[in-house]
Amino acid sequence: MPVTPPLITATAEKLLNVFLWRDDALKSPRQRLKGKVLKLSLRESGAPLALVFSEQQIDVSGNWEGDADCVVITRLSTLAKLRDRQQLAQLIKSGELEVDGDLQVVQNLVALIDMAELDPAELLAPWVGDIAAEGIGKLLRGGGRFLKKRVARNQRYLAEALTEEWRLAPGPLEVAWFVEETDALARDVEALIERLDCLEDK
Repeated sequence: MPVTPPLITATAEKLLNVFLWRDDALKSPRQRLKGKVLKLSLRESGAPLALVFSEQQIDVSGNWEGDADCVVITRLSTLAKLRDRQQLAQLIKSGELEVDGDLQVVQNLVALIDMAELDPAELLAPWVGDIAAEGIGKLLRGGGRFLKKRVARNQRYLAEALTEEWRLAPGPLEVAWFVEETDALARDVEALIERLDCLEDK
C-alpha cells in the first residue's frame, strides 16, 4: 500500500491545527471529534491519510495501521467543496464523496471547517510578524475578490455576446429563403451565359 510522504503529512497537520485547533470559539465542535479517526484517500494519489483527533490537536499520519471510525474516498478537487456543509449530502449522493463507516465523523469535521475562519494572516504571522501577515492577507483577499469579479464579468460578457449573436443569426425560414434565392440567381446566370453564347455564335 502506498504511503503519503512525511512532508505532505506534516504540512497538512500544521495547516489543520492552525486553522481548526487554535480558535477557542471552535472548542465545542472539536469535542465531537475527540478520539475519532478519519481515513482519507484521494483518488489521484491512492495513499491514504489518517486524521486522528484529540483534545489538543489533529495528528496526520501517512501510514496508519489501526482501525478508522470513518473512511472517505474522494478527489482533491472535491475537498474544496467541503467548505460548505450544505453540499455534503449532494457530494455523497453524486458519488464524488464515498463514505464508509460513521458518517457523523465527516459531518462533524465539515461543520468544524465551515465554522472556521480560514485567514492566511494567521498562518503567516509566526514567520513575518502580525502587521506584514495582515497586509499580505488583505492583498490575497483583494486579489481573490478581483479574480472573482473578472471571472464574473467575463462570463457576463460571453453570455451577452452569445445572446446578441443568437439574436443576429438568421432563422430557419430566412436561411431557406436565402438558399432558394441563391439557386434562382444561379439559374438566371446560367441562362444569361447560354444566351450570350448563342449571340456570339451568330
